[in-house]
Amino acid sequence: MKLCFYGADQCVTGSCHCLEVNGKRILVDCGLQQGRDEISNGEFPFAAGEIDVVLVTHAHIDHSGRIPMLIKQGFQGRIVTTRLTAELLDIMLLDSAHIQESDAEWKNRKAERSGAPRVEPLYTIEDAARVREFVDTCEYNETVPLCEGVTACFVDAGHLLGSASIIVDAVENGTAKRLVFSGDLGNINQPIIRDPTPIEGADYVVMESTYGDRNHTEVWSYTDDLAKIIDETIARGGNVVIPSFAVGRTQELLYFIREIKDAKLVKSNPDFPVYIDSPLAKRATTIFTGNLHGYLDEDALELVKDGTHMFNFTNLRMTETSEESKALNMDPTPKVIISASGMCDAGRIRHHLKHNLWRPECTVVFVGYQGEGTLGRSLLEGTESVKLFGEEIAVHAKIVNFQGLSSHADRDHLLAWIKGFQAPKPQHVFVVHGDREVAPYFAQSVAALGFQTHAPQYTEAYDLIADKVLEVGYLPERKARTAAGKTSSAYERLVAVGNLLMESIKRSKGRDNKSLARFADQLRQLLEKWES
Repeated sequence: MKLCFYGADQCVTGSCHCLEVNGKRILVDCGLQQGRDEISNGEFPFAAGEIDVVLVTHAHIDHSGRIPMLIKQGFQGRIVTTRLTAELLDIMLLDSAHIQESDAEWKNRKAERSGAPRVEPLYTIEDAARVREFVDTCEYNETVPLCEGVTACFVDAGHLLGSASIIVDAVENGTAKRLVFSGDLGNINQPIIRDPTPIEGADYVVMESTYGDRNHTEVWSYTDDLAKIIDETIARGGNVVIPSFAVGRTQELLYFIREIKDAKLVKSNPDFPVYIDSPLAKRATTIFTGNLHGYLDEDALELVKDGTHMFNFTNLRMTETSEESKALNMDPTPKVIISASGMCDAGRIRHHLKHNLWRPECTVVFVGYQGEGTLGRSLLEGTESVKLFGEEIAVHAKIVNFQGLSSHADRDHLLAWIKGFQAPKPQHVFVVHGDREVAPYFAQSVAALGFQTHAPQYTEAYDLIADKVLEVGYLPERKARTAAGKTSSAYERLVAVGNLLMESIKRSKGRDNKSLARFADQLRQLLEKWES
């Protein structure tokens, strides 16, 4: 029985872990890597056809975004997740596939002009549509048999509608082990969804550490603070542009804005216009108003019982077409524009930033985590200009980091969650899903509580019976930044080749000594020639 780490290992995105038990291989999440975390989204460090089951903690793309590629490469097993995660996956993976196809088309148009080789999308809309054929759904707290000797139970993680921590009970050769995969743990007292469900004990815990080095700024009233930002910006004649994840965060914002409008907190224009410029967000919002039995918190349940639409208020408009989206930037009326993606690396939000960043009367409000190397992180760190669609755009708009809206548990709440594991107390805690500077630091904090713990590296393998590392992983080289915070295409090519080389070296394990020695000598000669 062993556990292998294939993603989000000392980085924040690309979650993927593999439990091997009784001759079966069970993946927990299969996400896309984003920003500076990116290793090689196009390849798995395992054969897709050898995976028997995939457990999905929640629908965010950094936890689910490579599932269509898994199927494309030969996966024939089961995908198990909660009912609402399955509904959200259905729309999110199709949207991701559309982005993959569009990005490939754009790169190939450039390739035709430059003579560069053509690229293929990671997967197509057709690949994404096939995912639903493999999905089995369950409800919270339901025990699901996976294979001989192995069951799973999904409990509410409080991060996103349908999100879960997963309890896996496994028996191999008479030895029983309980593993808990935290998934993304939610912040407490969020609107709509419930707080994370506490778990009392496990033999092994794989836990996230996104905010393992800091606490959220205390916010007494989300509605009052957000209303103040909107009021001041609209009074100046500007737009409030909010980069937001289409699923989860956008619906929370609508919930708060409904409260703001009900209380008439924006004095400059109490009925200010709000635009949701994301077809994905529009489709996701319909899921948030469907059958939510067993998923809502008490306040949201009371609203639903009273017949109130959680997101319904005057002057709310949802755009569908690209023409409608472009028209927003031609309209001089001050407004709130909520658009994806949340880290500003794709989607319509980039157009809105192009038209609003240079205007000092406007405000850009960040309401979620911004990964290393993303445009959103660059704006938060104070960059004076950004390049969008080939044009250099000065940053004169007010940039606000509205940390009170984080859907991730902060440091104190993460520590409180792991403290609850006492019956039994875990043999080992694996800290994942945190930046390279954060995950090891948070692991030390967990160790200070009396737990055996460490932050595994990419491709590490751990023996769960002997409780020891079988194979030490490695940390892929990050995409480096230039002085302007960007990387050259030539350097990116070099890093990509380096990653391929490291993968080739790992695959060479077990080959005859003569071949390995020749390979090493050739590499050394090349390096000595380059450094001379």
